[in-house]
Amino acid sequence: MKAARTIRRQRGLALVETAITLPLLLFVMLAASEFTFAFVQHTTLTKAARDGVRYVAEEAIDGSLTVNLTQQLIDETRRLVVYGDRDQTSGTPLVSGLTVNDVSVLDAGGDNLEVRVNYAHTGILGSVLPTFGYGSDISLLFNMTASVTMRAL
Repeated sequence: MKAARTIRRQRGLALVETAITLPLLLFVMLAASEFTFAFVQHTTLTKAARDGVRYVAEEAIDGSLTVNLTQQLIDETRRLVVYGDRDQTSGTPLVSGLTVNDVSVLDAGGDNLEVRVNYAHTGILGSVLPTFGYGSDISLLFNMTASVTMRAL
């Protein structure tokens, strides 16, 4: 009889322990998911900027071996960074919410070219994580910048 009572108490104790630790575990999983999502988006932006600067570095040198950034080349590079294709003018961007206005193509001087992407990142759950009255809400909005510089080829 004592053994049965002890087993029932252990089951109740396990339920209480689960109720205490489950919210903490879910919060840690949410934080890991948000970090992973942001990391993947930043990696995608960096790769797109690298592809863009590689393209503009190959195309910007004219016959006189000077850097010549034309508006057409800048527009093609912006589309390459945003859509993954320099001829595509609309469609699904590589990163949700990225536009051609977020991409800058710059002459960094000394035959160096730079492609910079400024992106307003929004978390998986939206722009705000509510704290349900226990302090201020947590903003999930922050700016990501991916910048790559390459010497013109």
